[in-house]
Order: sequence, then structure tokens, then C-alpha cells
Amino acid sequence: AVDAILAMAATLTVVEPCSTSLGSDAFSIIYYDGKMYGLNSSGYSPRTISAKQVRELGYKKMPEYGVIPVTVPGAVSAWIALHERFGQLPLTTIMNPAIHYAREGYALTPVISQLWKEAAEEFRANKEIPGIETWFDTYAPGGNLPKIGDIVKLPFHAATLEKIAKTNGEDFYRGDIAERICTYVKKIGGYLCLEDFMDYESTWVKPICVEYRDHKLWELPPNGQGIVALMALNILKGFSFHEHNADAYHKQIEAIKLAFADAYTYLADPACMYVTVDDLLSEKYAESRRSLIKANSQIYMSGKPNGSNTVYLCAADRNGNMVSFIQSSYYDFGSGVVVPETGVALQNRGNSFSLDETHPNCLAPRKRPYHTIIPGFVTDKKDNPMGPLGVMGGFMQPQGHVQMMMNLFDFDMDVQSAIDAPRWQWTSGKSVLLEDRISREVYLELLKKGHKAEFSSRFYDFGRAQIIFKQQNNVYVGGTESRADGIVLAQ
Repeated sequence: AVDAILAMAATLTVVEPCSTSLGSDAFSIIYYDGKMYGLNSSGYSPRTISAKQVRELGYKKMPEYGVIPVTVPGAVSAWIALHERFGQLPLTTIMNPAIHYAREGYALTPVISQLWKEAAEEFRANKEIPGIETWFDTYAPGGNLPKIGDIVKLPFHAATLEKIAKTNGEDFYRGDIAERICTYVKKIGGYLCLEDFMDYESTWVKPICVEYRDHKLWELPPNGQGIVALMALNILKGFSFHEHNADAYHKQIEAIKLAFADAYTYLADPACMYVTVDDLLSEKYAESRRSLIKANSQIYMSGKPNGSNTVYLCAADRNGNMVSFIQSSYYDFGSGVVVPETGVALQNRGNSFSLDETHPNCLAPRKRPYHTIIPGFVTDKKDNPMGPLGVMGGFMQPQGHVQMMMNLFDFDMDVQSAIDAPRWQWTSGKSVLLEDRISREVYLELLKKGHKAEFSSRFYDFGRAQIIFKQQNNVYVGGTESRADGIVLAQ
């Protein structure tokens, strides 16, 4: 299962570079040989950057593109940590498919083509930002964007993958690749230095959970936003749902709004948080937040407890090992900066930092930002594994986890139906997007309740999900996203 995840994770940096890259971050929950493990491979900010410096450059908030929001890439470190602890095949064998597709080429698929085109439009509008021109050199050479069915080749990407495989990641963090990244970042006004790369390591963490309808949803602790899904489910389990009607949608949306109100106030690098996970997930606190949900839509403040783009992968094997893995550049193609002759497209995770010195998520040296990507895992209430669950899509992710859990355990859907069911996404205030397959009756009822609801036909507004569940007879059941270029594979 781990070998399969690593092969897919490396290959997706090649065939879906809009969503993930060699400059990405990653998180994972692993159920291996009867035990559950968590891995946080999010990068930290450079040691020489600060909120004051960025404000002095004229920014009132963190920029979206260019080198300022670039943090140390963690995904390659995740691959190495997982391989060293659980891998069986040689890393060179695992990464051969990715190297092959990068060097020999692959046919561009429809969804990726659309995201590629939209990213190009965004970067053209921001071409004055230093480093953006390197994106066009790599992904639109000569100004020509690849179209659906065109063969895409990324030879520099292939060479970098080979170095990673042959050196067990050392070259990426302590060798030639690291030096090239840092030299180029410095040249165009960035802050990353070689010491930032040399010191970086993934962190093994203990997953956290809440019980919901005789099952448990497991997430990783902050700095990821998995706790948002857990807080919302903690609120929702105090209600009974018999049908997926307007009232059910209303309560789901209000619970998510309450959870995000707390997340936006408290969530940060765990070393900088001044409330604890236990405080935020306590039954008493959930009860107090639940009592705030009324018949009409509200705008919530955080309570006082005591004290863009992504790929999601899951795999299971005949021995009962299962992996929930998520990897992301954040925005489409991240920062827009590609290090010349390496194929390394740098993420823009630092965009999530605040520049407010009083906020726990304020930008500071060697600090991990609030992070959107979250792998999920489901067990029964006795901690027997069912399997991995994930939904890609920025701040949609915890909202997707909540909707998947309710589809499965409130509305008794199978895994594929739970994925295919129409979704919603709360965006801000009282605003909520509804997938255009949600009934007009539900839409009108939500308007009556004060929600600023509107329909959207854009598939990427509602995330992309995958699930693998293990049944009692040891049969695996997989579901994959109909809104994306995805597939369930078995061997």
C-alpha cells in the first residue's frame, strides 16, 4: 500500500502538475500492521523572513504569487520518511513510472487541461512578479499551452526525480537541487536558504478523532485544518437526521461556519497555539457551540474554549495496510515560480500566514502555516479500521469530510453514492455555493433561512473525493470522484 502511494504521489507531480509538484507539501495517515501513524510533511517559513519585513515591502497581507509566500517543500521528505519506515520496493523502482512519463511524455487529460489554461490566464495577469516567467518556460514554452490529448514531456522534472530516487532525497534537501532552488529564490528576492532545506524533516504525529454515529473520523492535529471537520461533526452529532432535506443542509452549513470561526482564530503551528486540541474537541464546548444554531443563518464569532489545489490518494493491500495521503501546491501551480532546469514548481503555502503580530498564525521565522490539506481515516468506535477518506480542494476539504461522513452514516449511502451526491461549500459570511444538482426546493428553503445561496456548475468548487473501505469479509470497496479524471484500480 505504501509503495503504491509513493508511486502515485511521484507520478501525479508529472501528470497533474497544476495540483501537485516537487515543491509541494504532504500529510498522511497510515494504518500499518495493526497500528495507526500520522505524518506531517508541511514546510516551514524561511529563517530570515518576518511579518515586519513583508509589511515593509508594502504588503497589507501575504501575497499570493512569487517567492515571498514560498515555504520549504515537504512532499519529497514525506516520500522518504514513508519509504524508510514502511516501503518494500527500492525507491528507484517505485519512481520509475513517474520518471518514464516525465521523460517519454503523457497525454493531457480534460480536467487538467482546463486547470492548466486557467492558471496560464492568472499568471499572464501577474507576469510582472519576478519568477512567474519561469512557469511559461516550463509549462507553456514559446507561449503555447498544451491542449487535451497533446503529449506533454518534462525532461528536467525527470532528471530531478532520478536524483531524488538515487540519493534517497538527499540531493533535494542537501545537494545540488537544494542549492539550485535557494540560489534562484535569492536571485529573485526570496528568503529560502540552504540551511532551511538541510534542517527540514517530516514530523511523526498522533492522529486525533471524534466519534460520530458509532464510527470515528481520524484527522491529523494542527497545523492542518482536519480539526475543523471534527469540531463540526462534534456539533452535528447532537442532532438527528432522517432525510437530506433543507434543514439538514442548514445545520451542516451552520456547524461548518462555527468550526471555521474557531479555526480562523486559533489554528496555527501547534507551538504557537494558545488553545489545545482537547479544548476545541471537548463535548462541553461542542454543546455550547451547538446551542448557537438557530432556524436562520447566522454569522459567528469564535468561542472561548478552556484553555486551491491538491491531489488525494488512498491505497490498501492484502495484509490490511491502508494509507490516506494528500499532497498539494496550494494554488494551481503554487507560487507560479519554477526553478530553471529542475522542474521544481514551488508552492505558495506561506500565503496562509497572517501579518497581524497578535494572531497565532502570524508569519515568523521557521514556522508552519495554517494548512488546508487533510487526509482522513475512518474506524468503527472500537478503533477497527474501515479505511481512508479524503476530499481535495482548499477550504472545501473539511466541509467535504463532513458531507462524506453524513452521507455514509446518516443517509446510509455506499461509498460511490456518498461521493457522487451533490455538495455545497460555505465560502464566507452567509454565502454558500450549491452544486447545480441540489434541488430548487432546497435552494428556496435555504434562501428563506437567510443563506445567500447560489448555484455553481464549476466542478472544482466542490472538491474531489476518494474512499476505500474494508468490509467485514475483508473485501475492499473503492469509490472515486466523478468530477475529476480518477479511477479505482485493483490488482
